[in-house]
Amino acid sequence: MKPEVQALLQKARASQRAAILLAGQDYLDFAASRAYYALFYIAEALLLSQGLAFSSHAAVIAAFGKEFAKPRRLDPCFHRYLIDAQDVRNVGDYGVGPGVSRAQLAELLAWTDEFLAAAEAFLADNDT
Repeated sequence: MKPEVQALLQKARASQRAAILLAGQDYLDFAASRAYYALFYIAEALLLSQGLAFSSHAAVIAAFGKEFAKPRRLDPCFHRYLIDAQDVRNVGDYGVGPGVSRAQLAELLAWTDEFLAAAEAFLADNDT
């Protein structure tokens, strides 16, 4: 596995841990942002493993859909997780009403566990 891919996975794990710590202090909006970034870094790692890199969130999410979800190299649910998590993150980062709920955050954190496990399995099976 390329060092850059490993570094992104480490960053994803750190972001997930930060989300858990923030949630424990009732900073749910900020925890949601960190959970989203964990998912985002995982997608970046997978794309980079294929020699692909992008400079915007929209481009990463779209490319992940094209490269992994549409051809079913990974379960398409992970593409949906990215899209939905970005929406939740936007509520937490930019919303001015009710923020992210504990239930929404719990779902995001479950998604990070699931996506990380799937990515690690994919990368182990496809290490070149």
